[in-house]
Amino acid sequence: MKTLWDGILHWAGWLGVRWRAGIVLLVFAVAGLVLVGRAVQLQVTEHDFYAEQGGDRHQRLQTIAAHRGMITDRNGEPLAISVAMQAIWVDPKVIAGHPDAIGRLAAILDRPAAALGKRVREYGSRRFLYVARQVRPSVASLVREAELPGVGLKREYKRFYPTADVTAPLLGFANIDDEGQAGVELSFDRLLSGTPGKRRILKDGDGREIADLGVVQQARPGRDLALSIDRRLQYLAYRELSRAVEEQQALSGSAVLMNVATGEVLAMASAPSFNPNNRQTIDPSVTRNHAIVDQLEPGSAVKPFTVATALSTGRWQASDTVDTAPGYRRVGGFTIHDHRNYGTLDMTGLLMKSSNVGASMLAEDIGAEALWKTYRGLGFGRLTGVGFPGEASGSLSLWRDWRVADTAAHSYGYGLAVTPLQLATAYVALANDGDYIPPSLLRRDEIPETTSVFSPRVANQVVGMLRSVVSPTGTAPKAAITGFEVAGKTGTVRRLGKGGYSKTDYNTVFAGLAPASDPRLALVIVVNRPTAGEVYAGDVAAPVFQRVMSGALRMLNIRPDDLPELPAGQIAGVIPGDVPGKVMGAVPGAVANSGHSRGGG
Repeated sequence: MKTLWDGILHWAGWLGVRWRAGIVLLVFAVAGLVLVGRAVQLQVTEHDFYAEQGGDRHQRLQTIAAHRGMITDRNGEPLAISVAMQAIWVDPKVIAGHPDAIGRLAAILDRPAAALGKRVREYGSRRFLYVARQVRPSVASLVREAELPGVGLKREYKRFYPTADVTAPLLGFANIDDEGQAGVELSFDRLLSGTPGKRRILKDGDGREIADLGVVQQARPGRDLALSIDRRLQYLAYRELSRAVEEQQALSGSAVLMNVATGEVLAMASAPSFNPNNRQTIDPSVTRNHAIVDQLEPGSAVKPFTVATALSTGRWQASDTVDTAPGYRRVGGFTIHDHRNYGTLDMTGLLMKSSNVGASMLAEDIGAEALWKTYRGLGFGRLTGVGFPGEASGSLSLWRDWRVADTAAHSYGYGLAVTPLQLATAYVALANDGDYIPPSLLRRDEIPETTSVFSPRVANQVVGMLRSVVSPTGTAPKAAITGFEVAGKTGTVRRLGKGGYSKTDYNTVFAGLAPASDPRLALVIVVNRPTAGEVYAGDVAAPVFQRVMSGALRMLNIRPDDLPELPAGQIAGVIPGDVPGKVMGAVPGAVANSGHSRGGG
C-alpha cells in the first residue's frame, strides 16, 4: 500500500517532466518565430540588398570579342585592320552607391563628375553601361590600377584604315562595334566579322572580377579579305582624280582601272572622299562610291560599240563610209547635231570626229534589236555581280519600246545609263577579243567563264580605230602617252535636269585602253559637271586618263610600244580627196557593202 509520501513524489515527478517539456517547446517556438521574422525581413525589407550581393558573387558569362578580318590589296598590303583596344564599363547599381568612385573615374576620363553621375543614375536599373569606348592604353591602365567598385574593362577592337580617304568610298567603314556599315566592309561583313566567344567569370559584391573561370567558347576570328586593288595604283588614281575635281571645280569624279586579261579592278577612286578613321566628321554626302553607285548617260563613249555592232552584222566594213553633211539630220521629229559638218567619214573617222549623225545612221540601218543585244551583252542595264551595296544597275529599256529617235539616241549614248564600272567592263570586253568578263573587286586566282559579244576580228578592228581619237586631229590628243599607243573615246554629255537637258552643265567621260597594240589595262575617267571653264571631255577627262594610265604603265613595268612614223593621212579617218557633202561611189539609199560608201542625212 502506497503511502501518502509516495503519491506526492509521483505527482511531483510527473509535473517536472511536463515542465521541462514545456520549456523545450517554448524555446523551439521562440526560435521558430525568430527564423520566420528574419525570413520576412530578408524577403521584404532587405531583399534587394541581398539579391544584389548574392547575384554579384555568382558566375557570369562574358562575351569575348572576335577579331575582325583584315582587308588587304592584291599584294597583301593592309587597307583595313582591327587594333585591340579597351572599353570602360560600369555597373550602375553598384557604382551609384560609391560617389567617390564616380569622382575618381571621372577624373581619369577627364570628364565632369556631375555629368558622369547623372548618366549613371539615368541607367540605374541596368547592370552594364559603357562609359568610354576604344580608350588609350594609358587610360585603361589607370582604370585597372584604381580597382574602383562597379567599374570594369572589356576588350574590343577599333577599325583602322591606313589609306584613309584614298580608299574610303570603296572600303566603306565599320562602326564602333566593329560592324560593317558601308562599302566592302558591309558587303563582306559576315565573312569579316567572325564569331564572338564566351568566358565564365566570378564577381564580388562590388562588381569587380575576382576570378576567371575559363573560356566556355573560343572566339573565332573573321577571315581576311584580299581585294583586287593595287594600293599603288589606287593612290595614283585618287590623287589625279581629286586634283582634277578640285581644279575643274567639279561636282564629283570617279576612276576605274581594270586588268584586261582577268576583269579585276586594280583601282577604283571616287572624289570627293572622307577620312573613315574619324567617324565623327564623316559627311554622308561624300561617302558615295561614284564608280558603282552613280549612273550616267555615257554619251559618245559608247559609239565604239555602235560601230562594232554594225561591223558584226556583216552589212558594214571598216572602210565603208557615211555622209554626215550638212552636220545634222532629222530623225523622228528630233534634230541630231554634230559639232560641225564633217562630210564623208569612214568608220575610223566617225569615231575620231565623234559624229552623232554618223552613229545614228548606223543604228538606223542595223536596227534597235541588234544594238540592244550588244549593250545587254556588255552588261548594261544589270548588276555587275561585284556585290557592292547600293550598286546601280544602270538603265536600258527593252528595244521593242524604242522609237526611231530612241534608237538614234542610244547609238551615241543618250537614253541609257551606265555606271563607270559597267563602262570600264565594256571596254575590257573590247580589248579582250570581244569577250565579256564579269568584273571583280576581289583578287582572282582563276578567270571566270566569258561570254562572246564581238568576234576577235571586229573587236581588234575597233580598238585599232580608237587610236585615231588620241591623234592630233582627234577629240582627245591630251590622252596620248609618249612611248605607248592609246585607244580611247571621249564622251561629253549634257546633264539631264527637271527642265530637260542643260545647255551649260556637262558630264565628261574618257574611256580607253593601253597599250593599244596589245591592251593590258582599261581605264574610265568621269568628271561630273566641271565649272572652271572647260566642259569638253578631251580637255577635262582625257588629261586625267593620261596621267593615271601613264603612271600605271610605269608601275606595272609594261613595255612601251615601238611606234613607227606614220603619214598623217593614214590616221586622219577622213578619206583623202573627199569633198564634204559628196559620197564617192555611193548609191543613194543602198546598204553599204565592202569598199562602198553609204549616203545619208
